Amino acid sequence: MAKKTRKTRPLSDEAIFLLSDKLAAMGDPIRLRILNLLCCRGEQNVAQLVEQCGAKQANVSRHLVRLRETGLVVWRKAGTKIFYALADDSLPSICTCLRESAKTKLKRLSSSLDD
Repeated sequence: MAKKTRKTRPLSDEAIFLLSDKLAAMGDPIRLRILNLLCCRGEQNVAQLVEQCGAKQANVSRHLVRLRETGLVVWRKAGTKIFYALADDSLPSICTCLRESAKTKLKRLSSSLDD
C-alpha cells in the first residue's frame, strides 16, 4: 500500500525545468557513479574518480562538466589537481532514496522469481 504524501504546492514551471535538468544529469550511469562516489567517499580529485569509474579521463572530465553545469558538484583547484565535491548536503539523502527504491524493486523481482 502506498504511503500518504503530505500536500504541498505544485512546483513552478521554472522549478520543474531546473529539477528536470538535474535529474537528466543524474540519469547517466557514469555521472550517477561519480555522484555516488562523492556521496560515499567525499571530495575526490579527477584521477581518483577516473580510477574508480573505470572510464577514460576525458570521458570523466566531460561528465564532471555536466555535473558542474547543473549545480550538482563544485570544484576547487589545489596545485595541479582539481578536486570535486557534492554541491549541497541534500544529495546524499537523494542517493539514499534512490538506493532504497532500487533495493525495493530488486526484492520484488527476486520474490516474483521465487514463486
